[in-house]
Amino acid sequence: MKVLVTGSNGFLGSALVRRLLAHGFDEPRCLLRAGSDRRRLDAIERDHPEQSIEVTIGSLSSVAACEKILDGVDLVFHVAAALGGSPADMFLGSVVTSKNLIEALPERVKVVLVSSFGVYGVAGIPRGATVDESTPLEPHPERRDVYSHTKLRQERLFTEHAERSGMALTVLRPGVIYGPGGGVMSGRVGLQLPGVFLYLGGDNPLPLSYVDNCAEALVVAAKSERSWGEVYNVHDDDLLTAREYLARYQREVKQLRSVPVPYPLLMLGSYLVERYHEYSRGQLPAIFTPYKTRAMWKPQRFSNAKLHGLGWSPIVSTEEGLARTFAWAREHA
Repeated sequence: MKVLVTGSNGFLGSALVRRLLAHGFDEPRCLLRAGSDRRRLDAIERDHPEQSIEVTIGSLSSVAACEKILDGVDLVFHVAAALGGSPADMFLGSVVTSKNLIEALPERVKVVLVSSFGVYGVAGIPRGATVDESTPLEPHPERRDVYSHTKLRQERLFTEHAERSGMALTVLRPGVIYGPGGGVMSGRVGLQLPGVFLYLGGDNPLPLSYVDNCAEALVVAAKSERSWGEVYNVHDDDLLTAREYLARYQREVKQLRSVPVPYPLLMLGSYLVERYHEYSRGQLPAIFTPYKTRAMWKPQRFSNAKLHGLGWSPIVSTEEGLARTFAWAREHA
């Protein structure tokens, strides 16, 4: 089986390539844009001298470019997505490129899509409710953030194509992916401002997914015939609360000047910011709005039971994942 990994040189993509080799996949094709940093792929080649990967220089910028990349491919792991930049750049990097890929897909090719928890409409569900695969999708992505908007559009492109064409599609929605070399402090914990860290997460559970565990979930899903046509939430077991995570970060990495903001006070501040944003005709950016605050910091619970039912289990414990991550962060602080 010939496998293609988009975003293969990224944080999750490179971890996925390593897990594919561990599962015996032969020469996964790793898409790399011209001029991109390939150090993670070089490290994989050094660490696996008896196995090989196929590094293909290309892009998803056009249907024709995608057709070249897909030649001979049986299975696509679509990991590539824009994580930052202007709204236009993010739509180009996540939505337009996905549309090109879909139009170029041969009928027989299967797709494993990396989506996000950001597609869920959690602002509209009760406080303390469990977020699982049955949770409604975001009805107002324009009121959230650009990343959530683009991931929702991306996922809908693939699901609508699968419904029309019968394409085998599995969607995985990771929570907060973390690990050495990647993100360490999630916005679900709080926000770093000049000179102060606003601690906003309270005692909310964090849907953490250590990068190797997330990559393992992608491979497990691809190897199971039961996964096609299904959606799976991806997060680890033994989840920490935001309070526990921040306390451990401050013990093991560095101290932060932290100011806790309780959820009711945060909601009040969000209402005031939104009102002044409207009153000032946009002079004050609407960084916080009640809708964004409910979506990000309203207390929720999370379930990965469906993923466990597929046969997945974490290959790195939460304790070990945190130890590795904070050791790396301490070295780079």
